[in-house]
Amino acid sequence: MTVLLCLTTCPDAGCAERIAAALVEEHLAACVTIVPGLRSVYRWQGVIERADEQLLLIKTTRAGYPALQARLAELHPYELPELLAVEAVDGLPAYLQWVADAVRR
Repeated sequence: MTVLLCLTTCPDAGCAERIAAALVEEHLAACVTIVPGLRSVYRWQGVIERADEQLLLIKTTRAGYPALQARLAELHPYELPELLAVEAVDGLPAYLQWVADAVRR
């Protein structure tokens, strides 16, 4: 079992809550932590942009990732949402098992 920590950003609290709830309710994520108060600076279509955003820390499995990726693309308001997945190389075994069990259902 491989657990992934996935990161995405949302434009506001309502969007973050909606996406987080959908991913957990649909068993695509065991948990989504919402971190408010981010400021992103990025280049989009040749222009430097700045945006206040909320970060989602999404806990899922490698096996569940393809479905999560597809669903996030459907739910997200951005034309090109950020989605990065980082493999958890270690962790509390009981927590890793809980993630795997929650996503399997």
